[in-house]
Amino acid sequence: MNQDTSPSLPHLAANAVTVLERRYLKRDQAGKVLETPSDMFRRVAGAIADAEIIFDENADRASLSDEFYELMANLEFLPNSPTLMNAGRELGQLSACFVLPVGDSMEEIFDAVKFTALIHKSGGGTGFSFSRLRPANDVVKSTTGVSSGPISFMRVFDVATETIKQGGTRRGANMGILRVDHPDIMDFIMCKADRKQLNNFNISVGITGEFMEAVKKDENYNLINPRNGQEAGTLNARKVFSRIVNQAWDNGEPGIVFLDRLNRDNPTPHVGIIESTNPCGEQPLLPYESCNLGSVNLGKMVEKGGISWDRLKKVVHMAVHFLDNVVEANRYPLPEISRMTMGNRKIGLGVMGWADMLILLGIPYDSDEAVELAEVLMKFINDEGHEASRKLAKLRGAFPNFKGSLFEKRGDPPIRNATVTTIAPTGTISIIANASSGVEPLFAVSYVRQVMDDDILVEVNPIFDRIARAGGFYSQELMQKIAGQGTLKDIEEIPADIRRIFITSHDISPESHIRMQAAFQKYTDNAVSKTVNFANGATVEDVANVYELAWKLGCKGVTIYRDGSRDRQVLSKKAAPEEQIIRRDDEQQPVKRERPRVLKGWTYQMQTGCGPIYITINEDNRGIFELFTTMGKAGGCAASQSEAIGRMVSLAWRSGIQARQVIKQLQGISCHSPSGFGENKILSCADAVARAIQSHMTANGHGSVREKPAFIRGACPDCGGIVEHEGGCAVCRLCGYSECA
Repeated sequence: MNQDTSPSLPHLAANAVTVLERRYLKRDQAGKVLETPSDMFRRVAGAIADAEIIFDENADRASLSDEFYELMANLEFLPNSPTLMNAGRELGQLSACFVLPVGDSMEEIFDAVKFTALIHKSGGGTGFSFSRLRPANDVVKSTTGVSSGPISFMRVFDVATETIKQGGTRRGANMGILRVDHPDIMDFIMCKADRKQLNNFNISVGITGEFMEAVKKDENYNLINPRNGQEAGTLNARKVFSRIVNQAWDNGEPGIVFLDRLNRDNPTPHVGIIESTNPCGEQPLLPYESCNLGSVNLGKMVEKGGISWDRLKKVVHMAVHFLDNVVEANRYPLPEISRMTMGNRKIGLGVMGWADMLILLGIPYDSDEAVELAEVLMKFINDEGHEASRKLAKLRGAFPNFKGSLFEKRGDPPIRNATVTTIAPTGTISIIANASSGVEPLFAVSYVRQVMDDDILVEVNPIFDRIARAGGFYSQELMQKIAGQGTLKDIEEIPADIRRIFITSHDISPESHIRMQAAFQKYTDNAVSKTVNFANGATVEDVANVYELAWKLGCKGVTIYRDGSRDRQVLSKKAAPEEQIIRRDDEQQPVKRERPRVLKGWTYQMQTGCGPIYITINEDNRGIFELFTTMGKAGGCAASQSEAIGRMVSLAWRSGIQARQVIKQLQGISCHSPSGFGENKILSCADAVARAIQSHMTANGHGSVREKPAFIRGACPDCGGIVEHEGGCAVCRLCGYSECA
């Protein structure tokens, strides 16, 4: 274990120590922790400084190691998690994100599965474009059979990821992207509708500028078969866009990425085109490329009520030096990845603690002043980051693929790294730094954690804690009240000016979220990972407006999350008895509504592979009540199964289950004899019932009914704390649990 000769030791919050001990610090085979947080920073600093010998055999590695250590121990900059975990250790894999190609042959597909397993085993996450795969039911000449399509192969990747689990240190995570002009796009949009499959994937639709123009004009656009590049039909762009928006409203996916914008900023188009991103969407990469990320803690850049630009400049230059060394120190899981990464030497310097900086400066997150400062700040970081990379190029040479790059074509001086800046979701490293995550607003000012024996612990934002104590309005009762409400805006015990700056994600309009993302994107080489939070009662139209605004303002992608829209969410605050959504068998149960003698109803005809099915939906004065089915041909298995579905749906509705939950359970179930094509395809009688219910809800105005507003948050499966959604991932701020790498 290294001796700690530096005067600076990390001052870590209790949650930070918990996260480090559980997920980062070196252990022996019995699970005993072998290093302190200070030892970890020493280990990482030494390993990254050792790469200096490659460029200068007389380099003072000890002094550089001390500088890197100070940078991390002061929590001014932290690299991505694999670097903290693996630098100076046997594995030595330091990259967080990779993109792998998926070619249109069985050999290429299963090579990609194998490579995925190796990357996940080493602690990385992977992104894929499945757009090169021929569509389902397309011809396969070698076997005279038909293709099963991209979605079926995505399930293979999903199962492989589930199996590996990366030894429990970092969960495997994938991004799956399909171009909007792929013939299977409608099925792809719905592939996670039931939340029962592809749970190791985030999915995004690859949007083109041509498609967005067709949406604006309500025109059809062409589908292209990737097998031969020929047209394979048309779809109405506005209907496809509506399907994307509806599904995102329902459960947060798919996201969207604007492929033309990714490739507009592709620095090496002569090397390849960008088809996909890493799992959280902020890092567009070429096939077989990886990227090494790190983030500056902006909360540490505030001194005496203002930004310390000199300190920020120094930290940015040191961080770029650090990350370029990471490219050399890294042990890449595949030779193809090593060649591509070393050829472009992409790094991604981002930020965390943006919300903290705004609070310390007294600027509300959703103000024009905050958006203006975001542009000024990120331009400064981007400019200084590029200057640092150019200085390294003078000493070490430009990245090998510089010739033919956009830099050379513009006449720019040589630069060491093809990209320098990325805004990533900082997840667990922001917990280590005790900082707000990425460029997100505060998720909450105070958290409730339930521990053994039902004891309640209250976690309070450290800046608010200091201000509340200094202002004389701190109390445990107040902190518990804040945690229960999830927001300060209606708590009159707190001064109005304090409430205004401690604004949380659900106090902020979706439009303000997007404007902040666009402000950072303006001066970021790669992309910006940000979640646009919606209240539970937000409408589909609200989501559509944000997607269109993101396109208008120049974002490279959008991830949205409507509060409470994921099936696995449970309450993480004490709820009133009528709000409880999970009960034990011995607790109060829902009471089945009695059937009136007369009900009004509507009948819908749906075409299935077994013939037409007639679905009748009745309502009472409280809303949707029961469902009956009649097959065109009486008797038989299909008719009996459909009758059973109708009885169970009716029982569910009369017992208080929401219609949309029934739709989720039935939608997408397939049988041996589907009917129809594309958007009109009916997979089974159960799928037909789901479609009929969906049509009924839309036609009768139920789709936009606002549910009772409540601060429903996902609960961490490890500690029961609040789970925050950021960049397509879910992270617990209390223990560091993460749903993705």
